[in-house]
Amino acid sequence: MSELFADLLSEVKTKFSSAKGCHDFEHIMRVVKNTELLLSLMPEADREITLCGALMHDFCRQEEDDSDGKLDHAALGEKAVYALLLDKGCSQGQAAAISSIVGRHRFRSGKAPETLEQKIVYDADKLDSLGAIGIGRAFLFAGKTGAKLHNSADEALAGSAYSCEDTAFREYLVKLRHLPEKMQTAPGKKIAADRLDFMTKFFERLSSENAGAC
Repeated sequence: MSELFADLLSEVKTKFSSAKGCHDFEHIMRVVKNTELLLSLMPEADREITLCGALMHDFCRQEEDDSDGKLDHAALGEKAVYALLLDKGCSQGQAAAISSIVGRHRFRSGKAPETLEQKIVYDADKLDSLGAIGIGRAFLFAGKTGAKLHNSADEALAGSAYSCEDTAFREYLVKLRHLPEKMQTAPGKKIAADRLDFMTKFFERLSSENAGAC
């Protein structure tokens, strides 16, 4: 663990001390672990820059959640993290490299990852939305917004975000099942495909049980 990473870890722990749900401190640390896994397969990436970017990627997530999705936490986070890093004595180049990872980890922001370090953190974050962990996080988010336990595909796709129809199944249909094709690295794609297979089988079984078929 580098001195900078340890310093930023303290900042993140404080920032996320009261965070709940699927974007809490545990999510941050799982993304860091996913990043370490991908770095072990792509050692040519700058390790410190990548890990610090992973640690800070959701730094302004609470602000987006408080706005019910109206604010972009990636754009806000890029600016906030850049300023924070300069205050900590980082060079402009290092601050830009780390904060750009924050700004480019959310594809919907319209800023696709470009560098290998950005692509690794992008993939590491998306991996936490797939597999068994991804299922748990999807239900956490649905519960937070007061959504149903489950609904049909037609109901889910006709529903809107932050509504009672914004179920975990809707998150799977609208977003999660498409993640593997959007992954940026070869190792990320392989891991994502395996996790999606588990997730798909789970929702097929849930739909079947909900319909009384088994």
